[in-house]
Parts: sequence; C-alpha cells; structure tokens
Amino acid sequence: MTSIIKFTTIYISILVLLSCKKNVEVAENKEETKQELINRVFTLAAYQYDFLIKKIDTLSPLLQPRSLNKDGSLRMAYKEDWTSGFFPGSLWYLYEHTKNEKWKIEAEKFTKALDSAQFVKWNHDVGFMIQNSFGQGYRLTENEAYKQAVIDAAKSLSTRYRPVAKIIQSWDTNAPWIQGKGLDMPVIIDNMMNLNLLYQATKHTSDSTFYNIATTHATTTIKNQYRDDYSCYHIVDYDHVTGKVRKKVNFQGFADESSWARGQAWGLYGYIEAYSHTGNIMFLEQAKHISNFIMNNPKIPKDNIPYWDYDAQDTKPIPRDASAAAIVASALIELQKYDVENKTSYLNYIETILRNLSSEEYLAEIRKNGGFILKHSVGNFHENNETDAPLNYADYYFLEALIKWGKIK
Repeated sequence: MTSIIKFTTIYISILVLLSCKKNVEVAENKEETKQELINRVFTLAAYQYDFLIKKIDTLSPLLQPRSLNKDGSLRMAYKEDWTSGFFPGSLWYLYEHTKNEKWKIEAEKFTKALDSAQFVKWNHDVGFMIQNSFGQGYRLTENEAYKQAVIDAAKSLSTRYRPVAKIIQSWDTNAPWIQGKGLDMPVIIDNMMNLNLLYQATKHTSDSTFYNIATTHATTTIKNQYRDDYSCYHIVDYDHVTGKVRKKVNFQGFADESSWARGQAWGLYGYIEAYSHTGNIMFLEQAKHISNFIMNNPKIPKDNIPYWDYDAQDTKPIPRDASAAAIVASALIELQKYDVENKTSYLNYIETILRNLSSEEYLAEIRKNGGFILKHSVGNFHENNETDAPLNYADYYFLEALIKWGKIK
C-alpha cells in the first residue's frame, strides 16, 4: 500500500509541476514547446493507464479496456473484438517513450491476453488485433514469438481474399451487425488499415503472396471506394459470383453520400502505408488527394478536430471525433516525409491537431474519463454507441502521433 501511495504521489507531483509550469508560460504569453507538450501528455498517460490497469487487473480472462458505457463503467473488449489490439499497442508506445520496464511488463501482459486472436478468419480486423499489439511488441523487442503471431495473422487475413473481385472481404454476411441489410461481399474502408499486416508478413517471410494481396486490394479500393472529390464510402458491396460492385453505402456515416470522418482518416493512413511499402506512386498520389480533401475541407472546424461526419446535420450539437483527428495527424506525419512540396502545410496542420488534442478541451483530467487519455470521440453514432466518449484507438493513434512528431527535427 505504501508503494502505491508513493507512486501516486510522485505522478501527481509531476503533473502539478507541469501544470504550474504551463500556466506560467501562458501567463507570459509563451507557447509550450513541442517536447514539453509530449512529455506532459505521456506523464498523464502513465498515470491514467496505471489507474485503469488497477481497475481491470483482476479480470480473468484478462480483457482489454475499450471505452466507457453510458453509466460510466468500463466497456471491455474480448480478444476477438476489432479494438482489442489498441490498448496493448498504447502500452508499447508508453514503454517506447519512457523506457520504463514497468510499461514493457504491462504491454507484454496485455499482448499475451490476445494469444490465439491471430487465427481469427471470420473478419478482416485481425490486422488491428495483432499488428498493433504483437507487431508493435516485435518492433520494440524482436521477440520471435511476436513475429510469428504477425505471420499467422497474415495467413488468416489472406483467407479472406476474393480473387473474383480482387478485394479482401471485410465481414461475413452472417455477422449479426449486417444481417438483413442486403450485403453480399462487403468491403469497408477500414480494411485499408489491415494491409500493413500483410506487408509486414512479406518482410518477415519473403513470401510475396501477402504483398500481392494487399497491393491488389488497395488498387481496387481506389477504383471503387472513392468519389471524384476523393472522399470515400464506408462500404462497397460486391457480387460474390461476378465480382462487380452491387452498391455503395455508408452505415457509419450520416448518409450514403456523406463523408464519415473516421473513414476519411482510415483511407489516408492506409494509402500512405501502402506507398511506404510498395513505392507505388499511385498510392502516394491517392494519399495526397485525400489529404487535400481533408485539410482544405470548409466543414472541418478551425481546430482541425472534425465532426463525426463532415456532412452531419442535427438540431443538437454535433459531436466531434478526436479519434479521426488523431489518425489524420499520425498519417500526415508519414506523408510529410514523401511529399516535400507540401511539408510545411502538413506540419502546420499536424501541430494544430496535436496542440488542440493536448488542451483541456480534449485531454482527460487525472483519475477521470475512466482512465483513458482523450475525450470526445465517436464510435458508432447511429447506434448511439460510444458517442462523445473515450476510445482506446483514439488514445493509440494520439500517442503514436506524438512519438512520431517528437522525432521530426
């Protein structure tokens, strides 16, 4: 008990000092430096996650914190939930930043809790589950068991490739959330985020099968998922016999022809990753077009934190989506490496996002927000599910963006 009290006291003292320092700087009209901001957020993250882990550490089997329920209780994710890999990934980022073995131990523990998820074959989200947990673990530790999990997950994801349509099918049509909705072979834009798993598996094995599936899927998605203005549909449904497009819809967005904010972010991030692995200029050009649609969109507020859908209309206040902003920031940090001509614009946009997400408007207070870092994200608006709530993937991409931002000289 003494050690817990001591640990808590140290964190509170550090945070108080940082808060005081920030207040003094504001009073003197001085902006917090980039490194001060990053250190402040990671200090808060360490305290929040310690608080969060203590609440769930007794669960058996160990589950992953996903969000908060409407009553303020923790919403947990089982190992085959699409979000299950994000919390272990955030712990790996915390370890990467702090070099504190405590966080390595916690990351290993929550990563191990996903063991066997690499064999999921009934949906495409095995990439989210494994690449963000085992994949990050391998990057930081070179643990061969982690690498094998990535390879096994890539094999699982590859079983969902449909050569007739040249895509990776996202969901089986008997999935409870799409039964009765008239879909045959659906592909969601989120699927672009799971291609990195396949590219990594090619690096680990020299098996080009994974590479070819990922590249083919990305090419088909450009052709069928994007509109002329480089916004995208949430879902494109294909005919499983002919491979032709049956319809284009937007279950997550405000309307079929609207621009769902997180969907735009997924696509941007996915095409930058595809370019980084392939060098295919078509993917770089696609990423540049998507970034232009996002960055110059008059429907995005001045703080660069979008509404959950750019075209959402409601008489009530329309919720923001911090998760979409965090994904965009992380993606643009990669894009600025390749598109030197627009580097300054990207960096300015990134900084606006990260400084606003690090403000009291979006950043949690100590021991609040359920132990999560960011407030004000949207999971599924239409289901009134995780609306204006913390999300584990918002935290993940926020910490990722901060680490990458800190490396920019």
